Amino acid sequence: MKDLSIRQIAVIVLFGAVGWALCGAIMFIGMAVTSMQTTLIAHAVGAPVIFAAISWIYHSRFGYTKPLTTAIVFLAIVVFLDFFPVATVINRSMEMFTSLLGTWIPWALIFLSTYLTGRAIEARKVRGQVNGR
Repeated sequence: MKDLSIRQIAVIVLFGAVGWALCGAIMFIGMAVTSMQTTLIAHAVGAPVIFAAISWIYHSRFGYTKPLTTAIVFLAIVVFLDFFPVATVINRSMEMFTSLLGTWIPWALIFLSTYLTGRAIEARKVRGQVNGR
């Protein structure tokens, strides 16, 4: 993230935080209407879809960072927000980090979906430049 302006950094952080908030909405609504197991499955499925969409928008409209950097930053934002407000303040427990389905699988899928979407957009831009589009 070398040589990024404060505005560019804010855009990246905002996109990551919006993705995290949408994932949080899945958890919040899910826990209110169904079992924890079903909620965790919905979250594990929804998280990569949400972050693929957010990554698509970010890389298509802004693209200040490479796909790997974006995936690392988005995941770091999610981990930070899961740790501080959720685990330490809301849950007052680190138990959520013991769940593969609840934490580790969604994190891995968030990273992968963000990275792969960024790579797809990057390749699309290169093809467009080569083909004169």
